[in-house]
Amino acid sequence: MDKHHRLLVIIPAYNEEESLEATVDELVGVAPSVDYLVVNDGSKDLTERICRDRGYNYVTLPVNSGLTVGFQTGMKYALRNGYDYALQFDADGQHMPEYIDEMLETAINENADIVIGSRFLHVKKEISTRMIGSRLITVMIKLTTGKRVADPTSGMRMFSKEMIKRFAQDDSLNPEPESISLLIKKGAKVSEVQVEMRERQAGESYLNISKSIAYMARACISILFVQWFR
Repeated sequence: MDKHHRLLVIIPAYNEEESLEATVDELVGVAPSVDYLVVNDGSKDLTERICRDRGYNYVTLPVNSGLTVGFQTGMKYALRNGYDYALQFDADGQHMPEYIDEMLETAINENADIVIGSRFLHVKKEISTRMIGSRLITVMIKLTTGKRVADPTSGMRMFSKEMIKRFAQDDSLNPEPESISLLIKKGAKVSEVQVEMRERQAGESYLNISKSIAYMARACISILFVQWFR
């Protein structure tokens, strides 16, 4: 790990009692020099108790506020504490900390504002409803920005100090493909690193098939139309 650049791993967590311990333990074991912050998003299960009993670095939101608010909370913390980079990292065990070093090296060496942990940089997407939606979002971003993003729906993203400041101070931004597209339009440099991701290790994703379709449709509409007025 680069000792001259401070990195904060932001772990939004909502009702992740079944997977949080394994996620944080693996992160600390693989990347012990990295700081992290668990953002407990008003969980109703034992997530906060686990954070407290295990001595994790965490903050708790009083009510469930959603991924955007949880992520922005982490970015505000990163800005206030002077971090050079921040990494969005899932609490459900899908993301693998083995790739953090490479993502940080890419951010530094390529002077990238955003580095995406991409499942599909050198690997073809399978045929499924979600991957068809991902392909469509890739096309939309390419049409509107000229930049090809192979895995626009990846939730493993690293952000530079400038991006930390933007996300911390602009409530209209969210950790979703439409904001990545908007930031590219505004001059942000995006790089990708090939990674592997596991299936969710415990619990259930809030994205079922119908919600996945709605999510993809909303992202495409925002990229194509809404952002032209921002």
